[in-house]
Amino acid sequence: MRYTAQGMKSLGVLTSGGDAPGMNAAVRAVVRSALEHGVEAYGIYEGYQGLVEGGQRIRPLTWDSVSGILHRGGTIIGTARCPAFRTREGRLQAAHNLLAHGIDRLVVIGGDGSLTGAQIFKQEWPELLSELVAGGSIAKALAEAHPQLTIVGLVGSIDNDMAGTDITIGANTALSRIVEAVDAVSSTAASHQRTFVVEVMGRHCGYLALMGAIATGADWVLIPENPPPDGWETIMCDTLRAARQAGRRESIVIVAEGAQDRHGHPISSRYVCEVLERLQQDVRVTILGHVQRGGSPSAFDRYMSTVLGYQAVEQLLSPETAGGESYLIGMRENRVKPVPLMACVAETQALAEALAQRDYERAIAMRSGSFRENLSIFETLARARPRPPTAGQRRLRLAVLNASAPAPGMNTATRAAVRLALDQGHRVIGVRHGFEGLIEGHFEELYWMSVEGWVWPGGSELGTNRQIPTGKELYAIARQLETGAIDALLMIGGWTGYESVYSLYQHRDHYPAFNIPMICLPASINNNLPGSEFSIGADTALNSIVLVVDKIKQSAVASRRAFVVEVMGRYCGYLALLSGLATGAERVYLHEEGVTLRDLQEDVNNLIAGFRQGKRLGLMIRNENANAVYSTGFMHALFEEEGGELFSVRQAILGHLQQGGNPSPFDRIQATRLAASCVNFLLEQAVQGKPEAAFIGLERGQVRVHQMEEFPRMIEAKLQRPKEQWWLALRPIARIMAQAGPSRS
Repeated sequence: MRYTAQGMKSLGVLTSGGDAPGMNAAVRAVVRSALEHGVEAYGIYEGYQGLVEGGQRIRPLTWDSVSGILHRGGTIIGTARCPAFRTREGRLQAAHNLLAHGIDRLVVIGGDGSLTGAQIFKQEWPELLSELVAGGSIAKALAEAHPQLTIVGLVGSIDNDMAGTDITIGANTALSRIVEAVDAVSSTAASHQRTFVVEVMGRHCGYLALMGAIATGADWVLIPENPPPDGWETIMCDTLRAARQAGRRESIVIVAEGAQDRHGHPISSRYVCEVLERLQQDVRVTILGHVQRGGSPSAFDRYMSTVLGYQAVEQLLSPETAGGESYLIGMRENRVKPVPLMACVAETQALAEALAQRDYERAIAMRSGSFRENLSIFETLARARPRPPTAGQRRLRLAVLNASAPAPGMNTATRAAVRLALDQGHRVIGVRHGFEGLIEGHFEELYWMSVEGWVWPGGSELGTNRQIPTGKELYAIARQLETGAIDALLMIGGWTGYESVYSLYQHRDHYPAFNIPMICLPASINNNLPGSEFSIGADTALNSIVLVVDKIKQSAVASRRAFVVEVMGRYCGYLALLSGLATGAERVYLHEEGVTLRDLQEDVNNLIAGFRQGKRLGLMIRNENANAVYSTGFMHALFEEEGGELFSVRQAILGHLQQGGNPSPFDRIQATRLAASCVNFLLEQAVQGKPEAAFIGLERGQVRVHQMEEFPRMIEAKLQRPKEQWWLALRPIARIMAQAGPSRS
């Protein structure tokens, strides 16, 4: 839908409440999506305060005015508390100020209080206009031209405390800040055998505390939704003392700022410190505070906020929305979904009421389904020792190995699998060096403390390689499985790991030893595995790319330069497209789309035109296998030659830095969650005598298991990628955000 000059529409965008990393990406997407539709976009500065004050607080935003803001934390249009907007007089003035610019559509980015205020404003709009007309402040014709106010909301909140969306703008970045801080204090704590109490944000929501505890391997967590039982102080001290006796050198306790006991009394980080001093250990308190809120947004917050901002404009301009229901645009099951705004606000307030009434079971039930699941997993992983086997229990031997290229999060998944299996009374055998180690029998029994500290390092502590067993090697594996009395097999890895397990599955008729439960857990930075929308390691790789490209862009701006950046992915363009969205690249080259000489000529022309008009940098991101002929070197040479003295060109092949580094919180949490599901699958199959082979993954936010026989039907074998790739649906959004200005076609 596009508007003619005669029917020009205007919309406003404001940020309100606490700032959150990713707000700028959302503002940028709103502005550019509006301009693409031929709609004038106004920034309302300082939130509702700007609405009430008007004047220069409400001014047009152009394509260029939102350039270069993707990487910036906070909000460039500001946010402020506004008591005046809570009064009818303030809202009357706000309506007058909006009409002065012909604005009757608003995108509001904020928390439940900000969105509730917007809904009240919308409901009062017709009466406010009538009052303005009666007072002679506006003409009747102007009021008739804007009879309704249309509202679409985006949730900007680091606490992840709003119903209607699985994740809010800023929460992923805040969690990253927490994990970075706890990783840092863990190293100094281990050096001195100290205990650290870390206080994180989360007044009414324990998301940051719980997920931070899982992602860092903390010993104890205190959150509002799950107060500890009476006498928790003694239980906590006993648990931490036992962990030290088992060999742990440091202790980490994470406390949400809104933590309380079962009687509603606050539990402060200072009180926790005083309790832990009973252990006669060196105890320190670290309150992270606003460091969680600030700084450059993560790759996830950048591209998610971009997608949400785009969809907000689509919803705002939809004829079905105009003057009708207000919507919140959220992420549900890894898909953008509009939901009625006030239903979300009501559910959020109901959860707060449940906490106030100390109905904690209802509060946890109202959180997402994965919240309770993750809480249960954490309670197991945080034990000082596993529970002893049940008398008479059959103790299964579960083998775990890593295969394919290393991916950040492999160690996290291995740690979780080992501890969760041990806690159910079984034994775990680690296989060193992937399928090569399985062929040669490099087995090592793993215990609770064997995997201590494996939650955060990248790479693979067990070792990995890309070997796919064939011929006599299959016979050798069968003998090793028999000799080692292996009852089930967990493979954590990428494409060659999947092919290897599939090969074992295919040869079951020849080798009875292969008739055991087997499952593949997806771990590959390429995100190219079937049955899972996210592979462990891909989020970390994406963050690594974005971090480097941010630096490259700074260099390019200083020198009037274009960069061609090559990223990994083999024949899967996930890293290229998502990093393009997250960095504001103006062109992304994917194997899925192909590259033609005509494409390159158009890109050259766009670069030349842009630099002639004053642009200072160009950024092109290329999937490593986008085209065999038009390589990164070819593109670099072509753009350099055609650019002449107008701009210079450099290439950057990021290489294996994308595989390195400590896993991101997302990769740690999902690795833990998938490992739990894998262990449950294997143990259930083994106990029941069912030798099913399968692969697991996250699809639409849910853990799903596929039978191994589905593997060949779900893949493009030669290209080593799944037939269905959900992220390709984001390509049109990337094109709109990346172009030099609104399309005039």
